[in-house]
Amino acid sequence: MKSKILLFAGLLFGATAAMAQNPYIALEGAMEGADGIAVSMPRTVLAVDLTVERTVTLCGPYARYAQKYLGVRAPLTDKTTWSVVGARIALSGDDLYDAGEPAAPQQRVLQHASSDEEFARVQPDKMSMVVPSLEDAARAAAEQVFALRRHRLELITGDAGENVFGEGLNAALSEIERLEQSYLELFLGKQTVLVETHRYLVYPEAGKNQYVFCRFSPAAGLLPDSDLSGDMVLLQIEPAGETSCSIEAGPKESSVVKCRVAAPAVCTVIAAGREYARAVLPVFEFGRTVQVALPRRK
Repeated sequence: MKSKILLFAGLLFGATAAMAQNPYIALEGAMEGADGIAVSMPRTVLAVDLTVERTVTLCGPYARYAQKYLGVRAPLTDKTTWSVVGARIALSGDDLYDAGEPAAPQQRVLQHASSDEEFARVQPDKMSMVVPSLEDAARAAAEQVFALRRHRLELITGDAGENVFGEGLNAALSEIERLEQSYLELFLGKQTVLVETHRYLVYPEAGKNQYVFCRFSPAAGLLPDSDLSGDMVLLQIEPAGETSCSIEAGPKESSVVKCRVAAPAVCTVIAAGREYARAVLPVFEFGRTVQVALPRRK
């Protein structure tokens, strides 16, 4: 009966239970067992999760009058900016050091808004068909902001009357807060933040220490590694220790198998000259091959 040949690609951590739990050693080459011949090719695959933050700022229609009527500066143009906020490095396809799934996107609104993409077309207290000039409308909106703040203070101090208390007071304060924010955003604009995590797989090569796996631009976000308009995002790999193996066979052993011993390596993610993540992980490509003696059969 002919032997079967089983091919295993990627990371394979041995046929024994001990090796299956040890990411620093794996069988290498061909080995014959009860099920046929197994061919093992140990390889390290690194999963790099890069987290970026996209901030979208929409200019308010009364932005040019914010300093005049409210005493604060406001953005005068719409803009979108990106920033790298974090990174993570792990092994891909390993039970002990598995990278898991990337984090789901998260979005938050930094200022109250009924819509994240546009401003209310009608002010909440508009009761006239008269269309005022832009500055007159801005002045009226600023007056409403200060009036709402006075009403809120009167409610809190009890000057507004004795019949507003409990849940009624909380509801009144919440409505005043909503109205105030709807006016303020006409001056200060809207700002939303979206946080996204992107995963990149890096395949180390023996003797190669730096890998440009993508690029980054504050104006465009994450870009392909071939897009020279962005700054390089690097994964740097440096062997950090010896690859000694205490179970390596001596010269007198006759029954041995070949194993690949991974080297502990410091893996660092660098973007725009700043370090965002660092981890020590086993990397087979920087390790060495040893001979391990098989147990003698009784």
